[in-house]
Amino acid sequence: MSTTARPLEVKVDNRTLRLTNLDKIYWPEHDFTKGQMIDYYTRIAPAILPHLRDRPLTLKRYPDGIDGQMFYEKNCPKHRPPWVRTAKVWSEGNDRDMFYCMVQDLPTLVWVAQLGTIELHTSLSKHSALPRPTCLVFDLDPGPPADIVRCCQVAIWLREWFSAHVLQALCKASGSKGLQLYVPINTPVDYERTKVVSKGLAQKLERERPRDVVHIQRKTLREGRVLIDWSQNDDSKTTVNVYSLRARPRPTVSTPVSWEEVEGSLQAPDPNLLVFDSDQVLVRFEKLGALFEPVLTLKQKLPEKVE
Repeated sequence: MSTTARPLEVKVDNRTLRLTNLDKIYWPEHDFTKGQMIDYYTRIAPAILPHLRDRPLTLKRYPDGIDGQMFYEKNCPKHRPPWVRTAKVWSEGNDRDMFYCMVQDLPTLVWVAQLGTIELHTSLSKHSALPRPTCLVFDLDPGPPADIVRCCQVAIWLREWFSAHVLQALCKASGSKGLQLYVPINTPVDYERTKVVSKGLAQKLERERPRDVVHIQRKTLREGRVLIDWSQNDDSKTTVNVYSLRARPRPTVSTPVSWEEVEGSLQAPDPNLLVFDSDQVLVRFEKLGALFEPVLTLKQKLPEKVE
């Protein structure tokens, strides 16, 4: 993992940043470097920044690449530049305030990437209203031999329930093994409500389709089924951000997908149709635009419970 590139000073907007180890290989199977990772985040910034802005961020850092040691960093590093903004969040587990980084602009995004942060995990709330999630989320995780194709079917079943309640849902490939379903809210609601609805719907689908779905994370129950993980709907949790790279053998990305693509993968059936790397995502954004924008703008009201 040796590197020969000299540190490079760059001007990003009106900030000066020192970038190091740009030729260090982060994804060995694809010779994908730290410099290429920073380049990806710089180019995808118009798409990702609206989803990062004002949200507490957990850094998932891999300073030696995906095969090296990984660590989560919730407290924003003390050596941060003075212009990096933070969000004060009380931690019950640590019994103290935590100061999370917030990525408000391109210089901060590049600085975070320079730290070796491959994955960006954000709160479902904005820092100014932490008790209020702006969306409801399901993480659909397949238990082998099930794969993302089975997740497509479960996502469609979930979408049907929300459609019947006049609510829109959007989907993204996790960039790892499964799919994630987002229901925009952007109206006053608390985590108690999103938990009641998300858990209730996961339990409902498990009752109706016990061979396909499970809502409990116990491994012995998950073989060949799709876990509907509703537990992300919590003020102490963070979820991988849309357009974030993932620490997989290939530099894949958590990618917004259309329902037509979800249905196409199910019909094919081909799990590879919903796996995208950084180059493909840049092309998709150029061609398709901001597919996930409604997550930030669409105002919807959740029902009180699942019947």
